Amino acid sequence: MSLALVLTLFAGLCLLVQWLGVGLALAALRRKPAGGPAVLPPVTVLRPICGIENFLEETLESTFRADYPTFELIFCAADPADPAVALVQKLMARHPAVQARVLTGDDKVSGNPKLNNLVKGWKAARYDHILMSDSNVILPPDALRRCMAEFTPQTGLVSSPPIGIRPDGFWARVECAFLNSFQARWQMAASRLGQGYAQGKMLFWDRQVLEAAGGIAVLGREMAEDVASTKVVRAQGKVVRLPGKFFEQPIGARQRDVVWNRQVRWAKVRRLGFLMLFLPELLAGAAFPFLAMLALVGMGAPVWFLPAFLALWYGAEYLLAAAGDWPRAPADLAAWITRDAMLPALWCAAWAGNSFEWRGNAMTAAEIAKDKP
Repeated sequence: MSLALVLTLFAGLCLLVQWLGVGLALAALRRKPAGGPAVLPPVTVLRPICGIENFLEETLESTFRADYPTFELIFCAADPADPAVALVQKLMARHPAVQARVLTGDDKVSGNPKLNNLVKGWKAARYDHILMSDSNVILPPDALRRCMAEFTPQTGLVSSPPIGIRPDGFWARVECAFLNSFQARWQMAASRLGQGYAQGKMLFWDRQVLEAAGGIAVLGREMAEDVASTKVVRAQGKVVRLPGKFFEQPIGARQRDVVWNRQVRWAKVRRLGFLMLFLPELLAGAAFPFLAMLALVGMGAPVWFLPAFLALWYGAEYLLAAAGDWPRAPADLAAWITRDAMLPALWCAAWAGNSFEWRGNAMTAAEIAKDKP
């Protein structure tokens, strides 16, 4: 077999996988809800808070506007002097009809600071359906109804990847490129194939599922609570479902180093949590198949092969972004290309050690392993 044929087959196979992934994601976007209970049960919403972030008042206030029969809100802060506490108290005064409270303190049940912050809220929850949602995600009024519509006897957890919106600057667009048509796309594709997995931004639990595994502390037995959540659900023969249209995270401004460090952290989490699924990520973007096409042109193939390949590759991504109404301006195309150029370097960086820093807290695989039975 000639080198030219090998390169052609490699690039063609990568392009086929790209289109199959987009096709599965489009099918996931368009599918109908799984069903849900006939009578909507009450829900507790837990939101961890830590400092003042971009758009924080907007994202937290969205929680108060839920269109749902019965729900309560519990905001969790490790430090009672955290400035986000005063913001939540202002929102509670603005919406006195909503059941809401702030709990402060830190329960050291794991090496995961977010989980330690949420433990008190989990224990204090009045209701058995519990949504754990990061503070920087907008929850639209129908969020609880949409999530509840995915609960069936086979559902262990409903989870939504965040969709990045309102990027301010190029590196914020790169952040959206990672969140939307890359990470969310593959999460949708996996769900469509019956292999759904959790994303820590939003975990909607039936309390009994997590309690059957040993309670909320078991989520600290992995480097991230989404990895642990996925394993808990699968161990009980249940599935993780997605709520169709996903919930949005306003991004604002981002710096290059912040984007890089966050993506390295997430890559390490995936490597340490699901190694066999992480290994193929080296070939997930357009970088290697584009190099194959470039080599073909160098061997005499027509030059138009290169723009044709890029049009087919990123055309598929554009179709998905349009279907989801995600950022897709010309600057976003440049961000998609930049993301794909970064992917091989991120994959390599993920092998550099078994630790990372999150919100000033050092997390290591060795420390996490101590919490495992």
